[in-house]
Amino acid sequence: MSKVIIVTGAGRGLGTDIAREALAAGHQVVATRRRPEEVEKTLGEPQDNLLVTRLDVTSLEDAEAAAQAAVDRFGRIDVLINNAGNFFAGYFEEISPAQMRQQFETNLFGPMNVTRAVLPHMRAQRAGHVITITSTAGLVGMEFTSAYAASKFAEEGWMESLRYDVEPYNIHTTIVEPGYFRTELLVDGSTTWPELSIDDYAPRTAPTIDGMKSMNGKQPGDPAKLARALLTIAQQEKPLLRFVAGADAIEAAEAKAKELLAQAEASRELGGALAYDNAHA
Repeated sequence: MSKVIIVTGAGRGLGTDIAREALAAGHQVVATRRRPEEVEKTLGEPQDNLLVTRLDVTSLEDAEAAAQAAVDRFGRIDVLINNAGNFFAGYFEEISPAQMRQQFETNLFGPMNVTRAVLPHMRAQRAGHVITITSTAGLVGMEFTSAYAASKFAEEGWMESLRYDVEPYNIHTTIVEPGYFRTELLVDGSTTWPELSIDDYAPRTAPTIDGMKSMNGKQPGDPAKLARALLTIAQQEKPLLRFVAGADAIEAAEAKAKELLAQAEASRELGGALAYDNAHA
């Protein structure tokens, strides 16, 4: 069944693949980016089932205008795919406070803005699906990713809780946790390196940056296949609440689940006896 799908960050990388695959599958697509001319360049000639519109996800006004444009053009919004994001890499002390805030503005408050703009339309039609792309870094903290992982962990907590808010209105939510896919996340336009420099970290910072840059174009995941998988989930009657995308992501999720269970068990004796004594209640 054809759906009206909003895709953020559609000018390059995974967002472009999602928009292309959705158009090829016969959906009506609202493709957004801060610079809409980049979307037009990547997706080609104007099409009846494509609306390209400006959207800086850090602007609630932009988000509201894009949502209204989608409804004006296609009459409804069935699926929102929160894809836009960026990556501030570095050791925590070397990431400036301003960089940390920028990371959260784009990766957390950005999708919140767009979702806030879309939900009134979905509630009015009593149907909809919010798909938010987080990361394996939203499940597992890793070296050199404190800002990115923090924003993605926060995004996961928001989405897990949002599910209960919107379920009564027949609105579904899906968290997507990709592993390493051959997108443009590691190029300079999407990745920002630390502003600060601390001598203690210096022997590790430069080699880590070089290692990350060398990974670009060699990631195992195929973004076109991920895009098609997302469209499959968007068509499910009861969509997955959480989609762990990629063999590497599945392996990481399994390891994290085992670690959590082990830590819960290790905490049982000390942590399980912290309730008030009935005698002193």
